[in-house]
Amino acid sequence: MASFRTASPIAGSVAVSAVLLLTLAGCAAPNTAAPTPSMSAAPLASLVPAEFSDGINVASGIYAPMVTRSDTGEWGGFDYDLGQAMSAQLGVPFTFEVQDFTSIIPSLQSQKHDIIMFGMNDTAKRREVLDFVDYFEAGLAIMVEKGNPAGITSMSDLCGKSVAVAKGTTQADFVAAESAKCASGAITSIELPTENDAILAVKSGQAVADVFDAAPAAYAAQTSGDGDDFEVVHDPANPAGYGVVFTGIGVLKENSALTSALEAALQAVIDDGTYTTLLQKYDLGDYAVPAATVNGTLQ
Repeated sequence: MASFRTASPIAGSVAVSAVLLLTLAGCAAPNTAAPTPSMSAAPLASLVPAEFSDGINVASGIYAPMVTRSDTGEWGGFDYDLGQAMSAQLGVPFTFEVQDFTSIIPSLQSQKHDIIMFGMNDTAKRREVLDFVDYFEAGLAIMVEKGNPAGITSMSDLCGKSVAVAKGTTQADFVAAESAKCASGAITSIELPTENDAILAVKSGQAVADVFDAAPAAYAAQTSGDGDDFEVVHDPANPAGYGVVFTGIGVLKENSALTSALEAALQAVIDDGTYTTLLQKYDLGDYAVPAATVNGTLQ
């Protein structure tokens, strides 16, 4: 996310506007974990540190298509499915739980969770505390009202206008950096608690656009109001979005052995074709990485 990455992440239609983001995150239904994988059948089980041999607790949230959750508590989305594929390689269950994005790193530091899988961008600032096993390479998109009444075609068209972003996300930092380049008036950045709030700000006319992760932006535009509420302005020079960065699984630096195990599991999932199958399932092929990396750097 961002950051949600913010949180995703919407398990059906952002139609019911973006309200599903918060509605589903607040479900009282129990968290759903995959059946415990067989250690004997898991090719990489020996790599799992002893303290995680009973399972890995994942801090996550609702950020479709990265993470979704039904009103009966059933998880889905690319991050969730990827986690289950890696779980099978390591022979330990990955149990996903909803965690507010603004407190997601502290949830690892307090040992409430073990890792983060929430469409989180791998940034230098976050790397002060976390290591990232990178599985995605994506940037941002600009979501505007259907018909694009303000005529937004690029980031520079946002100069002198109000833009909604979710607080604590990389998109907030990106918009601030773009604003500094403006010659025709700064971008007024409206930082709101969640991505859901930022989407609603565009819908209500409070902001001309919402800048957020390209894949969730496309999903929200396609599903909200049966696709009649929003449209997305993409970077014409890069199908992966503006300001492309890696997205990764966040792990505390002191858990380096767990990071190595996750990197090996991700590479195995890439090598056996499961990764490509999941990208195709969620129409995310533009954001593929060729190999698993830790704290990767774009060339």
